[in-house]
Amino acid sequence: MDIRRMLALVEVARAGSLTAAAARLNYTVSAVSQQIGQLEDEAGQPLIERRPRGVTLTEAGEAVVRHAEHIERAVLAAHEELEEIAGLRTGTLRLGTIPTVTESFLPAAISAFRDRHPQIDLRVHSAQRADIGHLLESRGIDLAITWTRDEHEPSEPSGTRTELICRDPSVLLVPANHPLAQRPSVRMEDLRHEPWIIRTSTNVLALLQDACEAAGFSPVVSFEARSYQEAQAMVAVGMGIALVPQLSLHSLREDIKVITVISPTPPARRIVLARRRGERLSPSGAAMGQILLETGRSWNGGGPIPVPMRPPGRESQSIR
Repeated sequence: MDIRRMLALVEVARAGSLTAAAARLNYTVSAVSQQIGQLEDEAGQPLIERRPRGVTLTEAGEAVVRHAEHIERAVLAAHEELEEIAGLRTGTLRLGTIPTVTESFLPAAISAFRDRHPQIDLRVHSAQRADIGHLLESRGIDLAITWTRDEHEPSEPSGTRTELICRDPSVLLVPANHPLAQRPSVRMEDLRHEPWIIRTSTNVLALLQDACEAAGFSPVVSFEARSYQEAQAMVAVGMGIALVPQLSLHSLREDIKVITVISPTPPARRIVLARRRGERLSPSGAAMGQILLETGRSWNGGGPIPVPMRPPGRESQSIR
């Protein structure tokens, strides 16, 4: 049965007449009478009895009104809940993120979001790039922070809409006692004979291969690390050198040096905010998205300096 006609019958029952119901609904009496007639056609029986001083409900009419009032209460409850969500007074937000963002600017963004919207249930899932993409596509998360390459791949993966937060350039890590350690910058072609340490990932390996091939050589990988902290540890003991994203240096060991790569241009990631294409973000998603853009861009433009970690068994030394 038509819900609008059912709710019109509710108003007729409450008002006691078609004329009074029409005034409440801001309709003409003829329009209300027509809606009740159409509802009776759907019901296949009379729903009201017309009397000299108004109308009364038939038994069938009382049944329709009883169900219509349940619908009315559900609609009102839905409106109230939507107002709560729109006002960021309730709701759940599921955010996906890559580990280097989790370790760098995400904590500041989470603190800002919770300060402004403490009643939102925020849930964060940290995973590698490929897993984040799958979670977003399968609706396991509502919003994601991930990365794309500056070149060789579409700026927006299929089915996803992205917005740039910041560029994350790669830097070179060498042991503190390496012959290049005192140099502020180095050219990629000067590294052709060095063994390399990478984080285990086909995407990360592709970034290194492209940078080395542009300099005229192929990299020899001596160690595949499960994390950038593990990569730092292997650099420190001389297993090789590593090209890592700048965001991975939030916790930096004292026994390695960071060097800028100047030629050719080192690979850089685009840290992006990703959402499903064609879908509107919830109010909480939109609020978190804006905070992430502000926080990430501020971090990239002169955020906190990486804090060196003292290796076990060594006295603290300043990094020059």
